[in-house]
Amino acid sequence: MSDHPIPTAQRERHAEREHHSQFGLLRERRFAPFFWTQFLGALNDNVFKVGFSSLVTYQTARFSGVDAKTAAFLISAIFIVPFVLFSATSGQIADKYDKATLTRFVKTFEIAVMLVGGAGFWMHSAPLLYVCTFLMGVHSTLFGPVKYAYLPQHLNDRELVGGNGLVEMGTFVAILIGTIIGGAAAGFVEHGAAILAFGCVAIALVGRAVSSFVPVSAAPQPDLQINWNPVTETWRNLALARENRTVFLSLLGISWLWFVGATFLTSFFNFAKDVLSADPDVVTVLLATFSLGIGIGSLLCERLSKRRVEIGLVPLGSIGMSVFAIDLYFASHALPPAGHLLSVGEFLAQLGHWRILADLFLLAMFGGFYSVPLYALIQSRSQPTHRARIIAANNILNSFFMIVSALMAIVLTSLGVSIPGIFLTTALLNVVVATYIYSLVPEFLLRFIAWVLVHTFYRIRLVHPERIPETGAAVLVCNHVSFVDAVVIMAESPRPIRFVMDHRIFRTPFIGWLFRHAKTIPIAPAHEDAAMLERAYDACAAALAEGDLVCIFPEGKLTKTGDINPFKHGVSEIIRRTPAPVVPMALRGLWGSVFSRADDAHWPRPVKRGVMSRLTLAVAEPLDPHAATPEALQQIVTELRGVRK
Repeated sequence: MSDHPIPTAQRERHAEREHHSQFGLLRERRFAPFFWTQFLGALNDNVFKVGFSSLVTYQTARFSGVDAKTAAFLISAIFIVPFVLFSATSGQIADKYDKATLTRFVKTFEIAVMLVGGAGFWMHSAPLLYVCTFLMGVHSTLFGPVKYAYLPQHLNDRELVGGNGLVEMGTFVAILIGTIIGGAAAGFVEHGAAILAFGCVAIALVGRAVSSFVPVSAAPQPDLQINWNPVTETWRNLALARENRTVFLSLLGISWLWFVGATFLTSFFNFAKDVLSADPDVVTVLLATFSLGIGIGSLLCERLSKRRVEIGLVPLGSIGMSVFAIDLYFASHALPPAGHLLSVGEFLAQLGHWRILADLFLLAMFGGFYSVPLYALIQSRSQPTHRARIIAANNILNSFFMIVSALMAIVLTSLGVSIPGIFLTTALLNVVVATYIYSLVPEFLLRFIAWVLVHTFYRIRLVHPERIPETGAAVLVCNHVSFVDAVVIMAESPRPIRFVMDHRIFRTPFIGWLFRHAKTIPIAPAHEDAAMLERAYDACAAALAEGDLVCIFPEGKLTKTGDINPFKHGVSEIIRRTPAPVVPMALRGLWGSVFSRADDAHWPRPVKRGVMSRLTLAVAEPLDPHAATPEALQQIVTELRGVRK
């Protein structure tokens, strides 16, 4: 038994993996130059777009033929069009060539684009600025697949959520700083356009210099033959993404977030001017609040998910987005009228405006909870050779959703719908879309329920969770203490699990519905239903053949005393049919809770220092199938659990 952990808390704590902060990546060359390169690109995008939008909204007379009410939506739509046209091609290029070389090419292209934009600002030429907007869209289209395919190539699985969180945070901090610079520069009536022209070119030059330090990132498929037909390749990319249903629906989920985000971000200029009666500086406050919210939400994801890809945060994010978007609608209608455009000081002096800022911040923060796990999920579950093209498919969908967002806003505005009305419409649509996606992929909803339940009632300590295989088939065996054992294991597993459960559970209204949608395998004793038992073994064999995790509770029933019941031979039959590694696990701390069969069962209650009831999930080293007899497994699980029930 020397190769199994000694079940003492002290030894286990010393054995746990050291936690490194995600901010440590900013000191490493494999991440830092790439981070600052993408940061400067996002910064320049927003200095340009915000400066352009502000000028045409508040200095319309200088730009002939521009409609101030729809200009911001039009700028957004023009910026997105290249994503539709060229994403499929850019995805192939990112899979075929070294990503460091592509990064430097894109940043050189950005300098040329900003020279065009600088001329447009200098000459107050709306056509030139619209051309620059389109070319900046091309720049972002080329960089998008490189950006998200780079991370899993240089970060390990435990760094992926933190790295994505930093990138999301950096992107929105760049939006914040770009908003401030763009808005402030446009505020100079005489020289604002010139400041924007020189500023955009300067940022592009710095970005190109930083990109020189991005390390070599070998092409995953250098022999790829590029299909230059954007129509057929776009269709092929979408078909490639649809091969993995969860990944494809995650792409749709991210695209929907961009629909929501684009609707709010492009509405802020008119929202500030027409609803809040505020000057351009207040637009900067709104955008800064929104950017800080999504940045903080993105950073919190690593802590909330324990450095795993925790998709249970996605429904939490969508719920928060809808709640605070709806409240923003009502907050906007509770404002007193203003006779002039309010300055920042006057705006912040009114209590009602703080409610609006709180709604924007929390809406954006929950947007961070929503987006980071989805990006990490796509990166972790996509094939490395096709990852950039999957990201390209995501960009195609994002662009389509954002164009629809701009068109919806333009149509609703032309019909007389106010900006708060557009916010309410978007919030209600978010409820409908989220419900539809979670009905198609119950894994999101199940992980959310598991995450909320476990983190509400318990403080969980994991011992060697890395021993649960991150890829490939395996059989997990665990003692059976309570009705929520599967929920706890589900919440702490890095990947989906097919649970083998007593068929009677499926008859309960809510829990049965959940586990049916989680593809749980119902099982019955041979004397009750021999045919169901045989179907269960067949289902386990099929799941293992597909490389899934299968979890079984070999006791066959909940313990009535807290002690471990004798292990039955079902696990032996499973691994006889499909040999796979067997991972023993043990739960401690659930006995005595209301979820167990203890006579003095109680709800989980606070213990010392105000924390919730503690429980532990300990994982042993995987066993070869031939060594995984019921007797050996029971001995390991018993020692792993220790004296605490």
